[in-house]
Amino acid sequence: MKKLVVLFIVFIFYNCKTNNEEFVIAFGSCNKQYEENVLWKEIIKNEPSVWIWGGDNVYSDTDDMNKLRNDYMEQWNQRGYKELANSITILATWDDHDYGLNDGGTEFHKKRESQQEFLDFLKVTKDDPRRKQEGVYHSEVLNTKKGSIKVIVLDTRYFRTGLTESETEGKRYQPNDYGKGTMLGETQWNWFTNELHNSTADFNVIVSSVQFLSYKHGFESWGTFPHEVDKMKNIIKESNAKGVLILSGDRHISEFSSTKIEGMHHPLIDFTSSGLTHSYTGFSGEENPTRIGEVVSDISFGILKFDFDTKNVTMQMRGKDNILQQEIIQGYN
Repeated sequence: MKKLVVLFIVFIFYNCKTNNEEFVIAFGSCNKQYEENVLWKEIIKNEPSVWIWGGDNVYSDTDDMNKLRNDYMEQWNQRGYKELANSITILATWDDHDYGLNDGGTEFHKKRESQQEFLDFLKVTKDDPRRKQEGVYHSEVLNTKKGSIKVIVLDTRYFRTGLTESETEGKRYQPNDYGKGTMLGETQWNWFTNELHNSTADFNVIVSSVQFLSYKHGFESWGTFPHEVDKMKNIIKESNAKGVLILSGDRHISEFSSTKIEGMHHPLIDFTSSGLTHSYTGFSGEENPTRIGEVVSDISFGILKFDFDTKNVTMQMRGKDNILQQEIIQGYN
């Protein structure tokens, strides 16, 4: 009888363990290094295997590399972040405030020097290809016992050309004329196309510092280059890559956006998580026809739980005290 009880307990333990073998990625953006980030301890509670910086990882806005270096050092030495960074994989892109120029693009005269400081912050080795290439774009395959996830990190700053100022009061930018300008530049576009077309991963996560689907707000977004939005959608569709989704930041709010692309079996989701140390608490609404659910305007971080058995991804916004703010589950069968 005792042996039966022991076997039953072992059976229950084994099944609970295997049924919960989800691979967890956490991500977030907009982090002021000079303010306390109360979310690091909450992020750690979710036991992620990977942390992805979505941009504005520090607020520096400078062409003084000594200042930028010190700002990164201040962020690295934050107790919660240091604990996280020393224990799991860190991936990252940048946005304008850590790039060095507010709303800046290819015109920033210190972008090469800034790139090296960014890579130093990430502890990237001196022989890494990113040390010699222009731009911080990068990909990495995360292998698990049950499958793999390819993370494709885009650089939406280094090559991005000029924007068109809005003629509408209260909005900063409007879409460029169709075909005018670029978000990624030719070299990065070719690289991205190859990365996605050649991917054999079960899931493919594309990281963009600025929002891909929401653009009617009139701030920076992919929507300022409508032809580049179409190009991205076509590449995703033609690649036949599995489980493609987009992560974004920048806005100091968090929201889910979703759109159907003809010829694809599942919708394309843009999961925006923004506001690690500060958020748009005065948010009163804005148009986004692709939004799912509500806008979260409190500080938050994003959690992705990948289930390789069901091919589902659970996407969560979490905040102070690890509270669940909003959740969707998307299947990729």
